[in-house]
Amino acid sequence: MATSKSYHAYLIESLQDPQEAAAYLDTVLEDGTFEEFQLALTHVLEARPVDDGQMPLLQNHLDVPTLLQMLNKLGFKLSVVPKERAA
Repeated sequence: MATSKSYHAYLIESLQDPQEAAAYLDTVLEDGTFEEFQLALTHVLEARPVDDGQMPLLQNHLDVPTLLQMLNKLGFKLSVVPKERAA
């Protein structure tokens, strides 16, 4: 009988793809709380470790400069786009 992967293992494996990781972060940033975004960022860091000794530790209070630095090290950028308005 085959064993199934845990959701966490599946998530971390899927987040190794930069497009998947970017979509995941974007979705959580749009629909989630800041705490949920921090957790999502932790998942991406687990899937795509940056081992240059310069990545700041993810703390309870993530500030914007640290967030931008982390995203840059992961190969991502933060963008701002207008929300679509209902007709």
